Parts: sequence; C-alpha cells; structure tokens
Amino acid sequence: MNDTPSPQPPPSSPDLVHVVLSDCSAADADAVFEALCTHFRGDRGDDAPRQTEATRPAVWTGSFEASRAPGPVPGVLLSGSVTADLQGGPAAVDRLRAVLEGAFSAAAEGSVSGDQEVQVQLRLTGADRGAPPAGA
Repeated sequence: MNDTPSPQPPPSSPDLVHVVLSDCSAADADAVFEALCTHFRGDRGDDAPRQTEATRPAVWTGSFEASRAPGPVPGVLLSGSVTADLQGGPAAVDRLRAVLEGAFSAAAEGSVSGDQEVQVQLRLTGADRGAPPAGA
C-alpha cells in the first residue's frame, strides 16, 4: 500500500504523461520523481513517496506535462531498480523517456501503441554516475 493521494484526474492533453513507479523503495521512487520534476511540471508538489505498510507492494503515481524537450540530465544513482510505466501522447512520452534514460540506466521492457497514445514500460537502475537518492 502507499500514500499516493487520489486527486481528480487532470484533463487529457497530448503533452500529459502518467507515470506509475513500482517494484522499488520509496527513496528510489522519490529520486525518479525528483529527476522528472527538474524538467517537467508535475502534480506531485512536495509529496515525497512514503511506505505505509511493509507487507504490501507499493505503487507511486504522478502526472507530468512534457510539452518541451528537456535540457541536460545529470545521472542519478539508485539503491535498487525501479519499474516505470509511462502512458501518454507519443511525443510527450518520448520527452519524458529521454529524461529517464539520461538520469538512469534504462531498459525497455515493453510498449503498446494506440492511435493517439503510447504506453512504455522501462526498468531503471542507477546510472554509472551521479548522486545517490536522499535517504539512501
């Protein structure tokens, strides 16, 4: 279980990407969201992921407006791996994916393409350079 609030769904936009992080620690999820918030406006604010029950799997969600290409992305170290599911318009998903691939070592684990939306699953591990996440 997790502490992710259930906000009203944002309006649909070709620049909106929904991100679901799983199979990771709260600190690693926070590191991924921090990397994304550096480049894109998101709905998470200062809400850092927290584990609320140790016996259940945790999933953290966020939505990001990826309307412009990101700048340079510094590497970020993770303590483990993170599964990141991205869903949104093709160009916006590509922009957000570029940040993740710049900040972390990323391997594509699958993708599904629709008429106006794509879904991509990435497995993120710590980059070979960068700083460890806070609290690690």
